[in-house]
Amino acid sequence: MTDQILIDLALQGGGAHGAFTWGVLDRLLEEQRLRIEGISGTSAGAMNAAVLVDGYAQGGPEGAREALEAFWKLISRAAMYSPFRRSPLDVLLGRWTLDYSPVFIAADMMARLLSPYDLSPAGANPLREILASCVNFTRLSQSSIKLFVTATNVQTGRGRVFRNNEVTPDVLLASACLPTLFQAVEIGGGLYWDGGYSGNPTITPLIRECSSSDTILVQINPVERTNSLRTAREILNRLNEVSFNAVLLKELRMIALLRQVAHESGSEAAKWAAMRMHRVTSDMMTSLGSSSKLNAEWEFLVMLRDEGRRRAEEFLASHGADLGRRSSLDLDQLLEGV
Repeated sequence: MTDQILIDLALQGGGAHGAFTWGVLDRLLEEQRLRIEGISGTSAGAMNAAVLVDGYAQGGPEGAREALEAFWKLISRAAMYSPFRRSPLDVLLGRWTLDYSPVFIAADMMARLLSPYDLSPAGANPLREILASCVNFTRLSQSSIKLFVTATNVQTGRGRVFRNNEVTPDVLLASACLPTLFQAVEIGGGLYWDGGYSGNPTITPLIRECSSSDTILVQINPVERTNSLRTAREILNRLNEVSFNAVLLKELRMIALLRQVAHESGSEAAKWAAMRMHRVTSDMMTSLGSSSKLNAEWEFLVMLRDEGRRRAEEFLASHGADLGRRSSLDLDQLLEGV
């Protein structure tokens, strides 16, 4: 058996679109030549990461795959009782969007006038019970895979990265806390919102605290869109995509810049410059509306999982030989116009 290649994973958030990441992870976990050292995740990416790390600690790669499938099945079962359902027209036309769902339209309008504190004074979140049943947080804290979860401090606007022994259900809920849908999550006296505002995901701890020089980014928020934006919903959706990608792109630009200027061997700058970046993504994400992030129908999740597996297979076929040798993601293009 050849030597294993040490890799890190960087997992973006995106609600139900995180099932795409599930598919990518499911395929990567089948590769015996790859060994995961660290995972940085935000929102749905953080939940995928926590479930994987715990499952891996219990039963290795196969245990991680089983844990991920069990987690997404529970998400789908919980959604069976959700009022956010596709309209008959969307079902008839085979669209996964909720754009024409009466409940979604009403909730979208109310979110612009009322806060979660008005609409849900108790602050209930159905994901809490799912996380508690899927993740053993004691085992998670002792795992050999390093876990980094990002949430955004409401008061300071700065991102905070939580590590294995700090991760709790509240931390994962905070990392996925969209402020128009959920009340801010209190952790250690601080209030936290979705980590996507400050790092989606955060690359820094992977470079500073892991010895691997290969990071695979699973990206589910489109960086570019070519279609014109006309409706208010399309504009708001694009604003969210831009803001949720901004910090990640800044970190990737920094890596690209340091590659051009870093010469001192052993310096932190040299370590940043030596990072080999790879990416798995799908053009399908540009065709899915933002409302579909709330669609947790099992058929939709399975479709995204299968697309994730397919894209991971394509990545391994095209760039598997690059792992451990060179970057397959061209970061220099990020410096154009800067």
